Parts: sequence; C-alpha cells; structure tokens
Amino acid sequence: MGVEYYLQQLINGICLGGMYALMSVGYSLVYSIMNFSNFAHGGVIMVGAYVGFYALTSLGLPFGMAFIVCGFGSGLLAVIIERLVYNPLRRRHAPSLYFIISAMGASIFLENFVVATIGPTPRNYPTIFANSVVKIGNLAIGLDSLLMIVVSAVSLLILMFIIQKTKIGLAIRACSYNEKASTLMGINGDLIIFIIFLMGGVLAGFAGMLYGMRYIVKPTIGAVTNKSFVAAVFGGLGSLPGAIVGSLLLGVMEIFVASWKSNLRDLFVYALLIIVLIVRPSGLMGKVTEDKA
Repeated sequence: MGVEYYLQQLINGICLGGMYALMSVGYSLVYSIMNFSNFAHGGVIMVGAYVGFYALTSLGLPFGMAFIVCGFGSGLLAVIIERLVYNPLRRRHAPSLYFIISAMGASIFLENFVVATIGPTPRNYPTIFANSVVKIGNLAIGLDSLLMIVVSAVSLLILMFIIQKTKIGLAIRACSYNEKASTLMGINGDLIIFIIFLMGGVLAGFAGMLYGMRYIVKPTIGAVTNKSFVAAVFGGLGSLPGAIVGSLLLGVMEIFVASWKSNLRDLFVYALLIIVLIVRPSGLMGKVTEDKA
C-alpha cells in the first residue's frame, strides 16, 4: 500500500468527519447553554434526510433549493421540539435528567411517527452527480464526497463567524458561561435558546441530506448521531471548536480502522468513548461544567 492509498483514506476520513461535525455541533450548542445532551437531535437529522428526499422527488426542486428547504424544515422541527418538550421543563426548573429522558422520548416518537406515516421501507436519493469523480493525480474524489467536505467547511465557518464575531454570538458565549447572570445583564435567554436550536437544526438538516445522498434514507438513520455524540464528547461537550476537531479526528481514525478491519470500526468508536470518559471526561478541548464554553 503506497502513499496514495493513505491519502485516499485520509480524504474519506475528512469527508466522514465533516458530516459528523455538522451533527455534533448541535449537541455542543445545546449543552453549552442548557447543560444536557439533546438526544432528540438524531430524530431531527432523520427528518431532514426525508425532507431533502421528498423535496427532490415529489416537489421536483433543484438540488440547491431542496438543500435550503431541508435546512429550513429541520431548523423548524428543532425549534418546535424545544418549545413543546424542553420549554415547559425550563419553566419548572426541572433537573437535567428530566431533559435527557424527554429528549430520548422525543427521538423515539419521531422515529415511530415516520414509520407510522411514511413507512419503514428504505429509500434511495435520486442520482444527482451521475457518479462523477474528480481526479487529483492517482486520487479519486467523488463529487458527493467533495460536496460533503465543501458544505461542511462553509457551514462550520459561517457558524464560527456568527459565534465569534457577532452580537448574537457574544450573547451565546455569555450564556454559555452563566445563563442567569447573562439574563440579569439584559440578554434574552429564551431568544438565545431559540437561536441555538434553530442553528443546530439547520446544520442537522444539511447533515441528514448529505447522509441520505451518500448512503440511504430510513427511519433509523438517526442512530448515526451516536457517533457524532462520541465525537462531541471526544472533542469536549460544550466546546464548538472541540466538536469540530473531535469529529474530524474521529472520522479519520474510523476510516483507517475500517480499512484495516471493517468489523472493528464500531467497536473502536465506542471503546474510544469509554476511554475518553475514564481518562479525560472533559474531552480534548472541553472545560468543566462550571467553566464551560
């Protein structure tokens, strides 16, 4: 196996890691403000994959428009979940455990709702790029893989710009340090929570559509977010840069493990989760809960 082989696997890993990053930032955004893991995020990604599929097939929208509709639909769903499921708990100052249980219930509800209404039959996205590949020397990159890398990079750069360079981002960072103190300083906590769920939902929709294009659409694809959650923990829950770095590293490592022995890839991912929780619970770039960012 030559250098080209390892470069090819590296590109495949970056592609997978970019998709994980789009998913994992939703976990980190919610955790940074509300201090719980939003396990309903997987259901939002799954619905996003279906919205993209039907936007292309039933509505006949061009790819770009379908992509926007997919992001809007998933963002709207994430906001609805927050308003109906989490907001009443916040009003009662419920413990974090209640949020986690409610999130798991919402995820299971969404999956079964899709099974009951659309059906469990897997669906394949229509061919968009006709299996075209871009050749760079001896390396071959599929247009779908290239799109996944580009969309992930652009979306995450825009998100980082919003967080670091805008007033909304400053308010989000303030709430991530201390929501109560930020509210006393005049920041609208409800609006910030609305915004982080909207942003996380939009990115989840993008990830769902990219996943559906590359693999398949079915009610259980929300389970792929288990690995994006591992990536968020690996990078540091509550840290947006940590979620991105952890996702890219996990994607690359998973691909290299799979290229060596494919049946070990899932074992490796969850073994990594256990090791991280034992050795460094805060992850690579995370901070303790009292000082998270």
